[in-house]
Amino acid sequence: MAHGIVDVARAAGVSTATVSRALRGLPNVTHTTRERVRRAAEELGYVPSPTAASLATGRTRTIGLISPWVSHWFFAQVIEGAERALRAEDFDALLYTFEVDRGTRRLALDPGVLRRRVDGVLVVGLPLEPAEIATLDELGYPLVFVGPGAPDHVTVGLDDVDTARRAVAHLAELGHRVVAHLTGEPDDVLAWSPAVRRAQGWRLEVAHRGLDASPDLEVHGHFDVAGGRASMHRLMDARPDVTAVFAASDEMAMGAILAVRDRGLRAGEDVSVIGVDGHQMSEHLGLTTLAQDAYEQGVTAATMLLELLTGTPVPRDVVFPTTLIQRSSTRPVTEL
Repeated sequence: MAHGIVDVARAAGVSTATVSRALRGLPNVTHTTRERVRRAAEELGYVPSPTAASLATGRTRTIGLISPWVSHWFFAQVIEGAERALRAEDFDALLYTFEVDRGTRRLALDPGVLRRRVDGVLVVGLPLEPAEIATLDELGYPLVFVGPGAPDHVTVGLDDVDTARRAVAHLAELGHRVVAHLTGEPDDVLAWSPAVRRAQGWRLEVAHRGLDASPDLEVHGHFDVAGGRASMHRLMDARPDVTAVFAASDEMAMGAILAVRDRGLRAGEDVSVIGVDGHQMSEHLGLTTLAQDAYEQGVTAATMLLELLTGTPVPRDVVFPTTLIQRSSTRPVTEL
């Protein structure tokens, strides 16, 4: 089986962006790292794909980038990483966003806006319906998903079930017995959605630990600060016995911390809160989080898409790790 840039990055212990820079002789790569990448590439028989300049004529030299938002942390990080990786190969990004409002169903994806305007498509953080995925496939362009994937498609993201289980395990090991969950939108029900899979992980770990699994411990926070704040107030009204909360994103976790403060309580000392992301503001709030490298996910996805354009095989799934960063928002229940 032919090996691609992701395999070289894993073998050399570096990012795909570093592999690209090292093999192309670009600066900001140490001699030691460059040699390690070169040896890994030789051992795997990897030959760098032709650059964008050598692709067949008639290309638009543009990649369609579909995302519901650009302001939320995860989306902004992925988009920036992808755009910079594309620019390094003289490609442009055509950004296509949706208007997503609470309480209203978003419009279906119209692939016609991409036809004959792009060479490939990146879908960032948007769980697509099977019919929408089929319409993208019909365009005949290389297609890569970041975050919510789709069956039998190239996907870059996290093991969301495992990430959620580790978050709940952290709280349980601190002695918490009533662990609530802030999830995403009520109509986000696709099996490959991160919100659905993180909720699944929460349920699995709660059951595994023998904790309270009541349905009223799961509330919708809409993946933003305001939603997290409002849902945390609803949760604490309904379940004043909650001592810990796992939020499916750092932005919802930040909202939960604000709600705790609204009530004259203290995050960590009165209610423990953990999120997912590694948002740059999490440190300022003392938020415990399972951090991910969203920027590098964007770089990797864009690099893989360019490889697909040249016929180079890429892995079906690239799973990024998360790192537990414990701060003051989570403490042992005995300290409450």
